[in-house]
Amino acid sequence: MIDTLFRILALFRKELLAMLKDPKSRIVLVVPPILQCLIFGYAATYDLNHVPYALVDLDRSPSSHAFAARLDGSGVFVRVATLTRPDDAAPLIDDRRALLVVTIGRDFEKNLSAGFAAPLQVIADGRNSNTAGTAQGYLATIAQGFADDWRAARGLPGPPLKLTTRAWFNPSLETRWNMIPSLIGVITMMMTMMLTAMSVAREREAGTFDQLLVTPFRPTEIMIGKAVPSMLVGLSQSTTILLVAQLWFQIPFAGSYLMLYCGLALFLAAAVGIGLFVSSIAANMQQAMIMSFVLIMPFMLLSGLTAPIANMPAVLQYFTLINPLRYAISIAHQVYLEDAGPRQLAPELMALAAIAAVTMPISAWMFRNRLT
Repeated sequence: MIDTLFRILALFRKELLAMLKDPKSRIVLVVPPILQCLIFGYAATYDLNHVPYALVDLDRSPSSHAFAARLDGSGVFVRVATLTRPDDAAPLIDDRRALLVVTIGRDFEKNLSAGFAAPLQVIADGRNSNTAGTAQGYLATIAQGFADDWRAARGLPGPPLKLTTRAWFNPSLETRWNMIPSLIGVITMMMTMMLTAMSVAREREAGTFDQLLVTPFRPTEIMIGKAVPSMLVGLSQSTTILLVAQLWFQIPFAGSYLMLYCGLALFLAAAVGIGLFVSSIAANMQQAMIMSFVLIMPFMLLSGLTAPIANMPAVLQYFTLINPLRYAISIAHQVYLEDAGPRQLAPELMALAAIAAVTMPISAWMFRNRLT
């Protein structure tokens, strides 16, 4: 038992030296997670801070001017043109100079004073449906606020219902609060799978794989010695992302670090099992890298990172049940934002344990057959 432990530690040290002895390799392990966090945090966002729009004011009343001033003063809507006819709006949308065209009807103030619905037309550029929908939602909120303030200033009765909303876990509804914790699982899986998949392929290309076979190492010891360093690198990268989320983006961590790392350990066990399977069938590093990317893309698309799983077709929802990244993202969100405990995370933890219990033995069997 002690001899086995020393052999695994020796192989563990060898793998870490192979990963970290080259300065370029050290940079690759540290810099990409930070860059991806910054890119996703600032670029991959559904939040709108700049909405160019054109205004068509057919009423030209004090109320219509007040509404236009409310839009211009919102800090989000930027007027790029003031038109006299609705027909002039088409070129602005065709050339992408305006995302919205807001048309204020002729009887805008008159209908407001009479307590009727005031005519307000919005034409949106639907080529990007997410952006257009978000912009229309912002505009609807401003219009409702203007109508409430206008009635209150004149002592008129307001609407029978007034909706007051409050968002839990993400009060400002910022996209990065959802995106950055997800990267803890996404980037960790990418690097862990690739490092594990290329570990054996690197030995084959360097010509040291045959030397490894004539050593006293057993196949199981070789597999453990190559899996554990990749898991440690994955945990270090997840820690880097966690620090960027808290120190740079100031996203408050509500949960338990112990709970988060327990979930990540199970997730990495499942990811390493898949990576070892790829390494057992790849003949060289190029094949290992291509196979890893081929697997990572479906994992990302079926994880709920970009689209809710509930919106997917029923067949694809069943496929997500065997995707470890789905459970990793769920654990990261629940622990980071909701302060979830073991009871709440039990389904995800059990699913990851089941995936690891299947992938690791299969990978060990494949690994053993390739070595013997």
